[in-house]
Amino acid sequence: MKRVLVCMGLLFAATTLLAQQTAPPKSPPETASATIQGKTISINYNSPRVNGREGQIFTKDGLIAKTHKSYPVWRAGANAATTLKTDGDITIGDLNVAAGTYTLFVDISNPSQWTLIVNKKTGEWGLAYDSSQDLGKTQMTMSKPQSMVEDLTYTLTDDGGGKGTLTLAWEDVTASVPIQVH
Repeated sequence: MKRVLVCMGLLFAATTLLAQQTAPPKSPPETASATIQGKTISINYNSPRVNGREGQIFTKDGLIAKTHKSYPVWRAGANAATTLKTDGDITIGDLNVAAGTYTLFVDISNPSQWTLIVNKKTGEWGLAYDSSQDLGKTQMTMSKPQSMVEDLTYTLTDDGGGKGTLTLAWEDVTASVPIQVH
């Protein structure tokens, strides 16, 4: 009888452990990419979910303010730093960005006018913001999506003529900035 109970206990523990290991991540890794005028631009990020917190993400006492020591600068994703990679020289908004890999942050201090920050330091955890490593900053155009956006989503679009758009959407906010390939 003891052997049966021990075996059942081990089977239960193994099943529980296996279920935990196969559960999808809370903020899964995602990639947005586009080829504009023959140059590939990509953004790698982890996509958090609103998860019932609508109206509580971007407020002064909301989720980001409580969890980011660099607030109002946000890591623009979850987990590892959000990265931008371009294999050609581009202009994002009014900021010239040479081919390479960068980390993206967003200053959300003004709810009606976010600022995209392109940072030269790469490979760090998303909360490690060092403003001395900023390549530069550019203003984003703000709008409200037609409906609440559950999963943080980046999109890169080819708008033709060497131009494109980088868009970030999450919760009740959409922020975008034009891209020009050189």
